Amino acid sequence: MTSIHEDTNIGYVKLTIRSLERSLQFYCNVIGFQVLKKTDRQAELSADGKRVLLVLEENQSAVVLPERSVTGLYHFAILLPNRKELGIALARLIEHGIAIGHGDHAVSEALYLSDPDGNGIEMYADRPRSTWQRDREGNYVMTTTAVDIEGLLEVAGDERKAALPNDTIIGHIHLHVSDLNEAKAFYTDVLGFDIVGNYAGMSALFVSAGGYHHHIGLNIWAGRNAPPKPTNASGLDYYTVVLPHQEELDRVADRVKRAGYSIEETENSFRVKDPVSGAHIRFVI
Repeated sequence: MTSIHEDTNIGYVKLTIRSLERSLQFYCNVIGFQVLKKTDRQAELSADGKRVLLVLEENQSAVVLPERSVTGLYHFAILLPNRKELGIALARLIEHGIAIGHGDHAVSEALYLSDPDGNGIEMYADRPRSTWQRDREGNYVMTTTAVDIEGLLEVAGDERKAALPNDTIIGHIHLHVSDLNEAKAFYTDVLGFDIVGNYAGMSALFVSAGGYHHHIGLNIWAGRNAPPKPTNASGLDYYTVVLPHQEELDRVADRVKRAGYSIEETENSFRVKDPVSGAHIRFVI
């Protein structure tokens, strides 16, 4: 099997939300994004004022579903450049009275929260890659222990910022899927991502490009054979996977077509429906 190019990354995430005004207040004031472009029903958000990281589209009649009831988004993850910036983001969340979960995963430290429509968000900072460890099967050793909240706030000191740092990116996306074996077949055998965490005991599978601890997390925590998100519900519409050049885009598109999936192609992108999460993936360069 040919692996997807090592320089592959997650680009941006597109969500359906119920109120654009409410979501913009949250994502700009609390999270720290800035508006790049806005229409009556849609907004593109950025950290550096250039690159889109999040697209919000308003549907006032969208249904907000109970947690873990359908496939689709578990969370999208905003990767901050260092621990101090995570501490600054934590202070901002606390100041806004946001309910926060947290987990020290050994490879990273993460904060968990939800937007006004219940969409899951992770804000995290990676530990140096040189400290990441793999077990005998090649899976990254990841834990879920309590984050040192006091230590995070201490490293932030008195520094406060209203905005995310310019080098913030979408580090990964984590999805509820209907079947892990089918997810493995699609994401590894067809798309070419490498397995970096086969956590059968957790009912989760992590895949990535270039040895990252995970670009895509897949789980069956909504239940095996969970139904797909209805089209009239809030949540994930699609996410983008950024490939380094046209040759790689053509190679991945060819693999997807040969596997029997229908795709929508443009000159420098293609879109395919993920059969296990129900979301669409847009591959771009």
